[in-house]
Amino acid sequence: MPTAKEIHDDALVIDGLVYHCDGDVTDLKAGGINALNITTCFFEADFPEACQEISRWHGILNAPDSPWLQIETAADFDRARAEDKIGLIMGWQNSRPIADELHRLYFFRRLGLRIMQLTYNFRNALGDGCLEPEEAGLTLLGRDAIRIMNETGIAIDLSHVGQQTMKDAIEASEQPVLITHANARALANLERNKTDDIIRMVTERGGLIGASIYGPMCWDGDANRKPTIDDFLRHLDHLVEVAGIENVGFGTDLATGANYPKMGFERTHWRRWEGINKFNRVFGEDIPSRYLADCNKHSDLPKVTEALVQRGWSTEHIQGYLGGNFRRVLDKIWSAGCSV
Repeated sequence: MPTAKEIHDDALVIDGLVYHCDGDVTDLKAGGINALNITTCFFEADFPEACQEISRWHGILNAPDSPWLQIETAADFDRARAEDKIGLIMGWQNSRPIADELHRLYFFRRLGLRIMQLTYNFRNALGDGCLEPEEAGLTLLGRDAIRIMNETGIAIDLSHVGQQTMKDAIEASEQPVLITHANARALANLERNKTDDIIRMVTERGGLIGASIYGPMCWDGDANRKPTIDDFLRHLDHLVEVAGIENVGFGTDLATGANYPKMGFERTHWRRWEGINKFNRVFGEDIPSRYLADCNKHSDLPKVTEALVQRGWSTEHIQGYLGGNFRRVLDKIWSAGCSV
């Protein structure tokens, strides 16, 4: 069997969610990342802010000798690897920039948007986020948005979406949906983690769930023990048991770049869920402290591959987890969309 390094180096490695990147690729290269879904505007950005951030990324993409390649189709993953570039999948963690103007979906799709989360933690025009207690579900506008997203090939992300809204969205979508970064609520009972019934609904319809190294979602609540890769693997094992090994990937929920320890999209009005606050009070507020004790940046990710080899995962299954499964599902969603 190949070594863990050989498997990692040979695989297509796709991070299903990075919440911020300043454009520096040093740590991404060190971790063997080939492509990633980057949140290209702040979680609660409005229309002008989203336009500004996407324009900033187009500047990065088109700079001389840019290390980045924009991912618009699954074939671009192969092109990025052939050109030794990092593939950028433009994504959002909230539909707030479109407000109730659904024609903006066509506009942003032309600019490169390929993954959109319906809601962040709270309610918006499309439905309820995972922290809303009423569980009102998907709105009529949300159903229309899903129809347009299916038609245009924008993948639907349910990572921060409310329980009833997720169920409604899965049933309304004619295409597979994604949970790009979440773990098992059966092991860590937090609003951000997913129940087994949701995981099954997503994956039985061809979707995928990306396991996350984000500390609060791997934590058992023991203040004397910070979660490690072993805790992450417990969640991954559970997701594999419920979803099937061909329907899992990973979404780190990291920030990355030259100013990695300092950045974080911090805003005074940003409302954080208590799971984050409790974890941070124990282990620290800085970005690296919010993740696993032994895996808090992209250059640490080969450690997970090594752990999977030690646990007896086959090369095929490891390659699927590292990026092959994401590529397959995204290809189906994007290929079904019409050109706009």
